[in-house]
Amino acid sequence: MTRAGLVARVLIDSPLPQLDHLFDYSIPPELADLALPGVRVKVPLRSASRVAEGYLIEVLGAPEQAQAEAGAEFQGALSPIDGVVSAAQVLTPAVWQLARRLADRAAGNASDIIRLAVPPRQVRVEKAWLAARAAAGADAVPGDASSATDTVAFFTDYPQDSLGPPVLARQRLCVAAVPDLVPLPDGRTIGLWARTMAELAVATLAAGRSAVLVVPDYRDQDQVQAALDQLAPTGSVSRVDARQPNPDRYRAFLACLEPAPRIVLGNRSAVYAPAHDLGLIALWDDGDPLHSEPLSPYVHARDASLVRQGQADCALVFLGHSRTVEVQRLVEIGWLTEVHPARNRHPRVIPTDFQSEPDPQARAARIPTAAWLAAKEAVKHGPVLVQVASPGYAPMLACQSCKKSARCTTCQGPLGLASASATPSCRWCGALAADWACVHCDGRSLRVVTLGTGRTAEELGRAFPGARVIVADGDHQLQQLGAEPALVIATRGAEPIPTGGYRAILLLDGERMLARESLRVGEDCLRWWSNAAALAGPGAPVILVGVGGVLARSLNNWQPEALAAAELYDRRQLRFPPAVRVASVTGTAADVAVAVVDLAGMDGVDVLGPVSTEPGSAGPGSTGAPLVRAIVRFAYGSTGDDVARLLKAAIVRNAARRRRPKGAAFRPAPTLKVRFDDPELL
Repeated sequence: MTRAGLVARVLIDSPLPQLDHLFDYSIPPELADLALPGVRVKVPLRSASRVAEGYLIEVLGAPEQAQAEAGAEFQGALSPIDGVVSAAQVLTPAVWQLARRLADRAAGNASDIIRLAVPPRQVRVEKAWLAARAAAGADAVPGDASSATDTVAFFTDYPQDSLGPPVLARQRLCVAAVPDLVPLPDGRTIGLWARTMAELAVATLAAGRSAVLVVPDYRDQDQVQAALDQLAPTGSVSRVDARQPNPDRYRAFLACLEPAPRIVLGNRSAVYAPAHDLGLIALWDDGDPLHSEPLSPYVHARDASLVRQGQADCALVFLGHSRTVEVQRLVEIGWLTEVHPARNRHPRVIPTDFQSEPDPQARAARIPTAAWLAAKEAVKHGPVLVQVASPGYAPMLACQSCKKSARCTTCQGPLGLASASATPSCRWCGALAADWACVHCDGRSLRVVTLGTGRTAEELGRAFPGARVIVADGDHQLQQLGAEPALVIATRGAEPIPTGGYRAILLLDGERMLARESLRVGEDCLRWWSNAAALAGPGAPVILVGVGGVLARSLNNWQPEALAAAELYDRRQLRFPPAVRVASVTGTAADVAVAVVDLAGMDGVDVLGPVSTEPGSAGPGSTGAPLVRAIVRFAYGSTGDDVARLLKAAIVRNAARRRRPKGAAFRPAPTLKVRFDDPELL
């Protein structure tokens, strides 16, 4: 049967918002057998004879059918596609629908999301994959997952039938991770949470469906990979990792296209993996900022997994030692089901009041006497963890009289010095502190203090003569640690995993961590401290220094849901996210006014501002115009879709009206930027 006369609907791979829709092209007879949905194609733009790349989304029977679906009358002949780049159908219908929905929800381009979902093409790898498929034949039997480890012994740390059956029944769960460590036969030690994720994936694979496991970074991937090496069948795991060489990453992506169940493990982009017959999406530690995509349209991995779960009708699991306010909202509205461990075992957390410390030397070292004594005793038997806020020496300024940290009088940020002869300035807003006065004692003299891993290592090296001191931060990466005595000075998130757990854990600089201006600072601190406390050995003390209130109680009782519920209650009163959704509209005053004019009269929509983003800021494209920003607050559901549609129309209008000045090589950059669900907006 011939396929001549068909029409290809193509998505052009372009960041231009005015091109974010499907274009119709005719399919030449010589390309009819290759032009299938999902392949890469080249198409003419008919602008200076340019040829653009894109993806063939669907094939229609005739121009009349394309005309009917578009709802418009077409007169004339369609341009033919220029060529098919490869016969590999790399964009599956499920991934295309996911990209289109997420882009519409965030007023972005679908091609920007597809760029995250489909890695750059590697010709040799792709040709070898196509040849292997052709040799195997179209009737090849999909892989068999029956060799998976027996799942009867899985999930022993949770109540019976609380994890396995709900996941196989495609339910949505919020699972509290067990704060414990697990030794592996090869001598490595991993968090128990990693084994739980591996068990969920293997149970799904044994049922004949694929599982996607999403974790923040390579340290977490290595832990889950180690557990999968022990539990999953050989060759059933595809690791999609940005740190991989491009050929390896593309090879793993192509393996996901096979019509067989697989386990896909990776960071935030793994949520877009083209897994066959998806049965589970599991997300670890969704509050980690690495789950937030820094590129337009800035879709968080949590939001992508929520949308994909609805489209694929699969199970969804959020797993973590702490709980974000976004997940707490889903629990309270009944969209997620809570699952807690069978026994409420957790580290022994001891909050300490640093202000009442009588020893001035202990105050200067930031370690209370009780914490120092606990560390002195524990280091005789094994490793001791000291978590600090910053790496290196973190030079900061303090009051000469009261030794309190010097804060900016404008934004309360920390003061610092760019050089020895420079005027002190704020590290957050940049304001100069030429006439600074301490708010605690009215002192006017400053002194340089140094904190961080480097300074703390020096101080503890003198306090514990003979003890081995190990620094773990971004510049000194260490993942595994033995059981030998040592003092480990680590920044948050960089703590190595010791064999048998730490003998004691000291959580320092809590006051500094809480001083950061952010709506999420409380839940972020609880997440950092909970993840560190989960590395404690049996009975080891976890000493939280200088922090009290609901944060200390939540960590002491190991009830992160209490803090999340309190935060959500407060945000509902203030109409802050996630009680509502928000979007920031940034650009020149004229562009922002035009973009939000249609939103002002909508029910349930608030427009705050616009206000200047920074004094003296200039708009994109070197126009010299100052930037302003408006914040739009709106409800979930159809209201959010309407807001996104109107803002996307404003973006398209703004981009389409730009003209290239005479003599200029390029058009000026767009002067309007929209970002939905900005994590640092408030």
